[in-house]
Amino acid sequence: MIKIELNGSPHQLDAHKSVEELIDDLSLSGKAVAVAINREIVPRHLWQQRQLQTADCVDIVRAIGGG
Repeated sequence: MIKIELNGSPHQLDAHKSVEELIDDLSLSGKAVAVAINREIVPRHLWQQRQLQTADCVDIVRAIGGG
C-alpha cells in the first residue's frame, strides 16, 4: 500500500497503480476529467503509463456542463 493525497485528502491504494487504474477505481472511467499530479497536468494518453508514487498529490477535476 502507498499513501497519496487525493483532492486534498489522504488516500491509500495498492502500490504500482497507474493513473488509469485509479480513475477506474473511482468509477470515473469515460467521464470528462482532468488529472494533475504534483501540480502537473497528466495528459490522458499517459494515464496508463504514469505510476503513482508515495506522497504524490493527485487532483482530479470533473467537467460539469451547464448554462
